[in-house]
Amino acid sequence: MIPIPEKRIKNFEELGMGMFAHWGLYSQLGIGEWAMKLRHIPKEEYMKLIDTFTACDFDADEFVLTAKNAGARYIVLTTRHHEGFSLYDTCGLNEYDAPHSPAGRDLVREYVDACNRHGILPLFYHTTLDWWNDLYNTDFDAYLEYLNASVEILCTKYGKIGGLWFDGNWDRKDADWKEDKLYAVIRKHQPDAIIVNNSGMDALGKVGNPELDSTTFEQGRPEPLDREGMSKYLAVEMCETINDHWGYGSNDFNNKSSAELIKTFCACRKVGANYLLNVGPMAQGGIQPIQKYTLQALGDWIKMHEIPSRLAKPCGIKGTGDDFALKHENKLYFFVDGIGIGGDEHVTVACKGEKIRKFDGVNQKIKSIKWMDNDEQLEFAQNDDGILSFKATNFPYGVNLVVRVAEAEIEE
Repeated sequence: MIPIPEKRIKNFEELGMGMFAHWGLYSQLGIGEWAMKLRHIPKEEYMKLIDTFTACDFDADEFVLTAKNAGARYIVLTTRHHEGFSLYDTCGLNEYDAPHSPAGRDLVREYVDACNRHGILPLFYHTTLDWWNDLYNTDFDAYLEYLNASVEILCTKYGKIGGLWFDGNWDRKDADWKEDKLYAVIRKHQPDAIIVNNSGMDALGKVGNPELDSTTFEQGRPEPLDREGMSKYLAVEMCETINDHWGYGSNDFNNKSSAELIKTFCACRKVGANYLLNVGPMAQGGIQPIQKYTLQALGDWIKMHEIPSRLAKPCGIKGTGDDFALKHENKLYFFVDGIGIGGDEHVTVACKGEKIRKFDGVNQKIKSIKWMDNDEQLEFAQNDDGILSFKATNFPYGVNLVVRVAEAEIEE
């Protein structure tokens, strides 16, 4: 038996798309978020980066609208990453935070306010490991008290939030992280918050503490989650970088194309997973133009397919190759890859013949099928064995959506 999802988890699943953002002192170096560790920068030297952190290019409204234009309904911002520097006011826990930098601002406050203005759900990433706080290595229990106090600030100073996204327990796999105590702080102050704790790249989809609300897949295509017999319904989320680094890499030119992002987004929705796509803001908080406009293209695709992108669910129908189907209410949505472009062969580089696409497990009687992008009605045939086939006509010249979606109406 599959458990019924709690309301907060159901709502989270229906967001479909989120934007991750890794921004901190490391962004000024332009060599990724692990700069302190991997470049063996001494703590005293690294801490000097706070003296040049102005956040002068961070416009919270522009930042949030970049996510919204990308089709994201939620954002996960690194309020504190492994370097130990906080973008929020730590309220006396330390002075290693944005208000004590030349920025002189609580950047998390600005972020949350902008999210609320633009209808985006704010989530907080927070590290559990810490390269700056000596307690992490000298008195682990005292460090956990510091961590819990930090999280309590985030849960009490910013109004209602969407959730907490933790990362770092994989650094001490055998330690007692006292997760129950940490999560109790969140449930006390933010009972509707989603709680995620990243399992790490070597444990994709691992199910952890009972209070967690979603499994994670980092930098890897998500797999279907077998919820049969689970004590709690869990959501699924896949997080991925837009290039090869989470934090800003000034010499990382390997940005994924909009076509690749569309395919990955669809692969996530195929198994009912959210797609959490990362950007690495530059030194003082601006987003690279190439990333912004690539995100915009993904958002344009999602906007064209709003219902199947957010509300439609896996329904047991199987296609061939990368083709798949989702269901919402009385409609099926067939996601079709590899569609050609029609037109004269002298100008059409992707000219392909129209292909018949087949799907197995279509047990409802289909009334009609049409492409969502232009309402073109498609010829189809269906038999009593659940096999549905339809003619996947080419894109008209001038159009290539990468993945094309056909909407089928079910007879009542």
